[in-house]
Amino acid sequence: MKPVRNILLLILMALAEHGWSQAVESAAATPGQALFPNIMTMVLVATAAILFIVAMIYVVRVNQFLYKRVLELEAAKAGITLPKEAAEAVAAKVQESFWTRMRKKYWEDPVPIEREAEIMFHHDFDGIRELDNRLPPWWVNLFIITVVWSAIYMFYYHWGGGGPSSIDEYNQEVERAKKEIAIAMAGAANAVDESSVQALTESAALAEGELIFKNLCAACHGQLGEGGVGPNLTDDYWLHGGGIKNIFKVVKYGVPEKGMISWQSQLTPSDIQKVASYILTLHGTNPPNGKEPQGEVWKEEPQEATSETGPSTGSIN
Repeated sequence: MKPVRNILLLILMALAEHGWSQAVESAAATPGQALFPNIMTMVLVATAAILFIVAMIYVVRVNQFLYKRVLELEAAKAGITLPKEAAEAVAAKVQESFWTRMRKKYWEDPVPIEREAEIMFHHDFDGIRELDNRLPPWWVNLFIITVVWSAIYMFYYHWGGGGPSSIDEYNQEVERAKKEIAIAMAGAANAVDESSVQALTESAALAEGELIFKNLCAACHGQLGEGGVGPNLTDDYWLHGGGIKNIFKVVKYGVPEKGMISWQSQLTPSDIQKVASYILTLHGTNPPNGKEPQGEVWKEEPQEATSETGPSTGSIN
């Protein structure tokens, strides 16, 4: 029994140490958060471990008791008389300690076999008689513990305001989910490339694209895309092909021989998609002082044209 008990105590100590370390680490990571909820988590883990240990000890004790009882009954049936020394040893073991009496009273409380006739029902089924045993103390005690614990739980989480309510936890989960969605969307947006890019039509995305264009591209292509050092972006003529994919590719990799630099080291794929989508909207605007056409007339191929991607003509020439 002692090795089992020692092992269970080691498990309890490990769980308690782990719970405390988690509480300290969490408090260090979030200085503004109270340490009490983390201590409550540690207490819950320790309580569960204690209940587990008690249950294991109880199972071991019951097995030992049943084993001894079976040996005694078998010896009685066989008419075996134990030697004096063995009988004295058995008698010494029969003497119950304080903890044994407490265990039987508050945990087992069995009715002695010699008194089972007092609690036996009068009916029987095929010779099998039923005993009118009361509820086991361990069950009643565990029920009382759950009632007490529920009162503590309600006070801490609902009445006292020490812990988050269900609504608070829901709101926290919603905020966490929104942040995770935003991170995922940002990662998906930056995963776009020239083979998978689609033209954006949302006003917010086009407004960001316009801002990028006027800050970085207007110096060569004009504020309205009318052209300057670079070609006109509003007509039907394009040097490197039109469509969102060609625009994205030219902005990303540039055209060094024409003086067009690569912007992939300064703009994210999402930003390139936004500015490329904005450039598509410049087609056909006919701004004043437009530069003469350069390149060839661009016509969108049928397999690239979609109704969901907005205008499909125009690119960095």
